[in-house]
Amino acid sequence: MRRQPKGVRSLLSVRSVVGQLFILQVAIIMLLAVGAVFLLVLTVQRDAERNAADRSLAITEGFARSPGVAKALKSPDPTAVLQPRAEAARKASGVGALVVVNRDGIRYTHPQPKLIGQRWTREDAMGTLLAGRTVKGKYTGPFGPLFTAIVPVRDGKGSVSGAVGASVTVENVNGVVARHLPAVLGAAAAAMTITTGGAAVLSRRLLRQTRGLGPSEITRLYEHHDAVLHAAREGIVIVDADRRLSLANHQARHLLGLPPDAVGRPVAELGLPPPTTELLASGREADDEIHPVAGRVLAANQRPLDGHGGPSGSVATLRDSTELQVLSGRAEAARERLQVLYGASVGIGTSLDVTRTAEELAEVAVDRFADFVTVDLAEPILTGDEPVDTGQQLRRIVMRGIHDDPPIHRTGEPIDFVPSTPQATGMPLGDAVIEPELHRAHGWREQDPAGAQRIIDYGIHSLITVPLRARGVTLGVVSFWRSEEPEPFEEDDLALAEELGTRAAVCIDNARRYTREHAMAVTLQHSLLPRDLPEQNALEVAHRYLPAQSGVGGDWFDVIPLPGARVALVVGDVVGQGLHAAATMGRLRTAVRNFSSLDLPPDELLARLDELIDGDDRTRENADFSDATLGATCLYAIYDPVGRSCTMARAGHPPPALVHPDNTVEFLELPAGPPLGLGGLPFEAAEVELPEGSRLVLYTDGLVEDRDRDIEEGLDILRSTLSRADGEPEDTCAALLEAWLPRRSRDDIALLVARTRVLPPNQVARWDVPRDPAAVGQMRSAVGEQLAAWGLDDLAFLTELILSELITNAIRHATGPIGVRLLLDRKLVCEVSDSSSTSPHLRYADTADEGGRGLFLVAQLADRWGTRYTPSGKVIWSEQRLPDEYRDMRHPGGRAGPAGR
Repeated sequence: MRRQPKGVRSLLSVRSVVGQLFILQVAIIMLLAVGAVFLLVLTVQRDAERNAADRSLAITEGFARSPGVAKALKSPDPTAVLQPRAEAARKASGVGALVVVNRDGIRYTHPQPKLIGQRWTREDAMGTLLAGRTVKGKYTGPFGPLFTAIVPVRDGKGSVSGAVGASVTVENVNGVVARHLPAVLGAAAAAMTITTGGAAVLSRRLLRQTRGLGPSEITRLYEHHDAVLHAAREGIVIVDADRRLSLANHQARHLLGLPPDAVGRPVAELGLPPPTTELLASGREADDEIHPVAGRVLAANQRPLDGHGGPSGSVATLRDSTELQVLSGRAEAARERLQVLYGASVGIGTSLDVTRTAEELAEVAVDRFADFVTVDLAEPILTGDEPVDTGQQLRRIVMRGIHDDPPIHRTGEPIDFVPSTPQATGMPLGDAVIEPELHRAHGWREQDPAGAQRIIDYGIHSLITVPLRARGVTLGVVSFWRSEEPEPFEEDDLALAEELGTRAAVCIDNARRYTREHAMAVTLQHSLLPRDLPEQNALEVAHRYLPAQSGVGGDWFDVIPLPGARVALVVGDVVGQGLHAAATMGRLRTAVRNFSSLDLPPDELLARLDELIDGDDRTRENADFSDATLGATCLYAIYDPVGRSCTMARAGHPPPALVHPDNTVEFLELPAGPPLGLGGLPFEAAEVELPEGSRLVLYTDGLVEDRDRDIEEGLDILRSTLSRADGEPEDTCAALLEAWLPRRSRDDIALLVARTRVLPPNQVARWDVPRDPAAVGQMRSAVGEQLAAWGLDDLAFLTELILSELITNAIRHATGPIGVRLLLDRKLVCEVSDSSSTSPHLRYADTADEGGRGLFLVAQLADRWGTRYTPSGKVIWSEQRLPDEYRDMRHPGGRAGPAGR
């Protein structure tokens, strides 16, 4: 058979390669086209289903919340009202069905009238709907996949009176795919055309590049290659598959010291060092491996020859790096120091704790710069104070190293360095001291000769001490010890140690100042919060205050006894943390107590508090102060044990929780007033009747909300915990904090739990007084009899005199009906009510005046007296101290004292 010419064989080989490349490209384009169609189908199907689900939910919610639907459900004939509206809405929106059902699942509307009045097929969803939650789902109907959304209908009181459901058919996916398929196929055809054209161009280019290449040209190329090979400044070595030296240029022979007959000999017989022989014989890949050969340091790189279709074997390049190795060693040391400094910049000072900051300094330095690190600080630093002098006693705060058993003073031990030690030498002037060879130094041995010898015997041989100075004050000293690395500390290491000490000193000083301010804020916070709750019989109260993880906030609580056996409960929260928040909290708590002394209703008290904060902030802004109140919330409640009524108002505060005696929990719906300080917006109060023995829970938002948990989740946890907690207020507080403590809050938590009591009827006496001066004597007799029944005959004369003056003033100066009430609590309370809003004023009568001494006598005879306004008028009250045997008229069980038995 006749052999084809060499040029023809090359041309056929090139054409074969081009054909294979063309087939591969066509196959890839076809796979891409199939994948595009598949992704298109998935995308269209997903979008269609999402659109159907959104439409069904939007149409259902719109119809359920439209005016008149809830009212129509309660009308005599709901179908007559709702069927036309439902059909009109269904046709306008294009949904498959729009159905309205009542609480029992009976249909009031349906596209097929014959199904109206029948029971709904989705009875399994009624429980969820009656609970106030929406039901969504996908179902298969006669026309294909359907998305159905069912929404509860609420009446004006928030109760579920029925439900509305809508079904939407999913759009046909095949039709959408068919519309997009021609474009995809067209794109695939265009890609195949471009691929075919590219392959044709590539084949022509390959044929053109190999045309006219003959033996002379190949010989010339080889000569050029050989000249370049031996003129290169790097050594080049080629080893074949039999581990024999195939080629070595002049530079390689010079660097390796090869004999003249080296080419062709096994690599193992060339007399090279074992690591170099192993590298050349293995044929493995290598990048800049360092090999000492013949007094030189060579950087070797090696690659296999068959990686690009060549013969088996390997090629290695050798570069003389003797001088660069010395420079790189210095550069590596500098790089390591920079890494230590970078680690210090990001690793020291991550917290505002003095001890933790010192530990971070040790963590950065150990194993990267020193083997052991000790940090000694002055005693006042730990409490946030500044050291008074550099000669005071230090305390070891940190001792960290690569081993746990060095013979060095442990953490917590007091340290008093003698003057000859490096630590004491450098601290007065703030200079770092280096002891490169500890076994030759003598001054540091005077501190503890036996201990110094143990340190040397352990292997510690070098030391650097750096005073920790910040703002011109020496805070302590850090010592770096070296044992494992044989090289001692150098001057370059001294500069690095000084930099580490400087950065750590600034961070420690910041932590010290924060510790001082935090201690001041905590002291201020504790001094402003109530230490002991006042004695009263209306509520059994327990409280908790839990500060945040860091910082002190402005949360507070208070319990304030009011006239008439009533008690005010207050919980508030000031935005921010620190001294300013604590001081603002103190001002607000004082203002609330002052306003409560005026016996104001909750909404009016919050309004005055809002005016106070708004005016205070404007004054500070005008005076160029930057610490104006950023915002505050407050909840104020007044509980009356006589009528079991509780009047509450809130200013941007979470609603209180009420735990009934059967442990059912509800969050009271109070009007949501704006936060304090906005100014000009009204507040509203709400009055609720509390069963005896129920628990009223007041709290700040730190209990139910943080960055990792929204308020709805927190309220659910609060509800669940309260429903399981014991009825005692102390146990309730403990259960709430136990449920919260595993996730420590970033905000303060103030908690107030109050269990209600009721003043027994036998400790309350009421009379209606005619507007007749003769009725005063009758009232004196009636009051005297009541006091005798209570065993308070000793108070009869004073009480009759006080009531005589108050009733006489009401008859003379007030209008409307007059009422008298006596309350037997911790004090005897006398109240006279009328319909007038005019407040009486105490005045001093002259000697010749016939009147004007009534209120003066009341003020002299009673312990306290005052006036409070009611929606129908006012009440003038007085309080008298009871005899010692009647001081505690209420016992934990709710029974009366001796007079009530």
